[in-house]
Amino acid sequence: MKTYAGIRGFDGLAVTVDGRQLPEHYEVKQFTTWGFEWTYEGESPQQLALAILYDHTGDKARAIGMSDAFMKKIVANLDNDWTLTSTEIDHAIAEIERA
Repeated sequence: MKTYAGIRGFDGLAVTVDGRQLPEHYEVKQFTTWGFEWTYEGESPQQLALAILYDHTGDKARAIGMSDAFMKKIVANLDNDWTLTSTEIDHAIAEIERA
């Protein structure tokens, strides 16, 4: 099980998966050039949603297709510092796919 974490610190934002930096995955789809963000809806939070979904599923089309809904349901509602487990992501994906 993977654990994703985001920290808003003095040096800026850091997003990791199992302790290593999570790439933006601009090669999959680029919504922004400003990197990741969270706590609101927008292009940078959608980039984070895409990166988490792609890292988690390994499926480019699925990650792109779900990125907006995942951003609105999960990423926009994260605290300044947060963690998400694979299990939590699977539950969110299932809810999005049911809707």
